[in-house]
Amino acid sequence: MTKNQNSYSVVNAETTPHSETNPYPALLDNVRRAISEDVGTGDATTNSIVPADARAKVQIVAKQSGVIAGLEVAHTVFRQFDDQIVFRPQAPDGSVVSPGQIIADVSGAVRALLTGERTALNFLGRMSGIATLTRQFVDAVAGTPAVILDTRKTAPGLRASDKLAVRLGGGQNHRHGLFDMVLIKDNHSDFAGSLAEAVRRVRATGTNLEIEVEVRSVEELREALGLRIERILLDNMTTEMMTEAVRLNNGFAKLEASGNVTLLTVRKIAETGVDFISVGALTHSPPTFDVSLKWIKNQDLGVVA
Repeated sequence: MTKNQNSYSVVNAETTPHSETNPYPALLDNVRRAISEDVGTGDATTNSIVPADARAKVQIVAKQSGVIAGLEVAHTVFRQFDDQIVFRPQAPDGSVVSPGQIIADVSGAVRALLTGERTALNFLGRMSGIATLTRQFVDAVAGTPAVILDTRKTAPGLRASDKLAVRLGGGQNHRHGLFDMVLIKDNHSDFAGSLAEAVRRVRATGTNLEIEVEVRSVEELREALGLRIERILLDNMTTEMMTEAVRLNNGFAKLEASGNVTLLTVRKIAETGVDFISVGALTHSPPTFDVSLKWIKNQDLGVVA
């Protein structure tokens, strides 16, 4: 497999320690849950029709243009059924592919190939859809300082694979969960009585986590800057308000724009000078990327090609 800056491996994730920056064991958990959901007590159809010793070679083919993501995850799916599966990617994760392009050759036990097919393609389809959409947003802000971020609006149970797909598409991850960063949102401030009180309570815990606060107006931005907050989320502001926020901030804090960001609006937002733009759509409503598994015709099913 061709390696790039986003390379990873989940095949041997059983021995890899988990952290928020190393999600491989979580990816393996994603795979195992998906298999359990689909296979349950066994593949009644395949196990009835296909002899246990039958072997074959198949190809995974892209049916549209876009960014491919999730090949190692697909490999891991097949390995849960046959640890001797031979999986040869023909394009690196994070690369642009074309309709009809072969993206992987896979050979091994026919039962493993048929039983793992749908789960492997589901991961490839979702992850490639996220990566493709992410790349579109990244391209849309090219030439500006803005970095495209994801959010926690991921499919339940699929955060590790969703966020990996964002990285493979050229975006960056915001916090992975509630545990690795403090983000004081409007409901927190309202409950505490004020933004200042919410910040005071967090700082009183002695946390060493990064603190970000959400502001809804230029006045709240002034308050956050007065509290020496170094990362500020501009929630649902107009581009005029963002431009003013960037001017007032004068480079002190990192500013993140958020709220109803689309491909039609993201460039104007980036041109205000904000540092980050978070886009929930990357993971809450990505289109599924169309991939398929094709059998090599006229092969001897008793021999791996």
